[in-house]
Amino acid sequence: MFEKIQSYLAAQLDIPAEEITRETTFEGLGIDSLDMVEMVMDLEEELGVDLEMEEKVATIGELVDFVESKID
Repeated sequence: MFEKIQSYLAAQLDIPAEEITRETTFEGLGIDSLDMVEMVMDLEEELGVDLEMEEKVATIGELVDFVESKID
């Protein structure tokens, strides 16, 4: 799941995937709340799962853990 989110962000932000780690913050990537909503909608469509974002996630790792908890 990390690799999927990592490659999505790398493509969206036009940066090398290696620059994105589990500890990378969305703020550090310049991703605001609107970008976050768009990304979650894309992930929902790609994964075929409903990702109700009840709480704010700050890092890529937190998002990965959240998505994985919804899939299992």
